[in-house]
Amino acid sequence: MSDAISSAPVPVSPLLAVVVPVRNEAENIAPLVAEISAALADVAHEIIYVDDGSTDGTAQALKATAATTPALRVLRHATSCGQSAAIVSGVRAARAPWIATLDGDGQNDPADIPGMWAFVQGEPENDRLLAAGWRTTRKDTQVKRLSSRWANRIRAGLLGDATPDTGCGLKLFPRALFLELPAFDHMHRYLPALVLRAGGRVVSRPVNHRPRLRGQSNYGTLDRLLVGISDLMGVMWLQRRWKRPRLLPPGQE
Repeated sequence: MSDAISSAPVPVSPLLAVVVPVRNEAENIAPLVAEISAALADVAHEIIYVDDGSTDGTAQALKATAATTPALRVLRHATSCGQSAAIVSGVRAARAPWIATLDGDGQNDPADIPGMWAFVQGEPENDRLLAAGWRTTRKDTQVKRLSSRWANRIRAGLLGDATPDTGCGLKLFPRALFLELPAFDHMHRYLPALVLRAGGRVVSRPVNHRPRLRGQSNYGTLDRLLVGISDLMGVMWLQRRWKRPRLLPPGQE
């Protein structure tokens, strides 16, 4: 499904991998990679871009940027398989034990990653912790803001994930925890519910949100609504079909 078109060596073992799924985002590649590199200058990291079957100049922009950015690795899907599939490909390819995901349109701010990284590293038993970005001030159209607000309320009420903004692309979590979760189309929208189902913990952190400066969105309001209904029903089914075991402490077996 995916072919590596660049795999530049990383000088040190990375602690954090930034996974960025993209489709037709040629204009945003170089500026966003530069921002990620600057934000994580003090953290051993790798940057993994997954080109989900772009038809514009994204592949060429990634190749040119990788030539000057040693931490950047590039994967490319032969055909578009969706954002969740791109994230799964990136996480599976990562060398680092921790993953940060970031939308490729430039609306998430890479400068928020170091703060989230410091937070999770300071948390006890963080091997099952998901830190989810919370866009407290959205820089989107009114229609998108209102639809997201209602979708979040409905989803939180039905799934009980206690997360105000699951649609934020900026999230940070252990790679091993993610690989335990069931993979399906649009799973990235339901990571908090899936992590809770797996016995993990979710903490929302306020993050910056920026207007899109280049390119066009790959999503519309109506298509998100239609797929969201069936996805929501599917995740509810997953929750009902699994009871999380509670292990007794040693000596009480």
